[in-house]
Amino acid sequence: MRAAGTVLWRRTEDGDQVEVALVHRPRYDDWSLPKGKLHDGETELTAAVREVEEELGSRVAVSRFISAAAYDTHGGRKQACYWVMRHVDGEFTPNDEVDDARWLP
Repeated sequence: MRAAGTVLWRRTEDGDQVEVALVHRPRYDDWSLPKGKLHDGETELTAAVREVEEELGSRVAVSRFISAAAYDTHGGRKQACYWVMRHVDGEFTPNDEVDDARWLP
């Protein structure tokens, strides 16, 4: 199973600090970096951009690839690729997959 996600960041309004986004997934009752499974024919980068928009409402500027992480899930082995992205605009709206989002220093 393949997935893709992001470490999404933004500057505070005063520009003095950087914040990173985490999302709360009610299905697992956990906090996570925004990520999700690839659709058929989708690249990892395209999936990461799509997922961050679906989960956080964020339009982004892609910076660079960070790394891939492989781990076991109930459904089998999953590999997730991650990129650094900057939040450009957009606002979070709770949905079925993500019911809360936080920007943390």
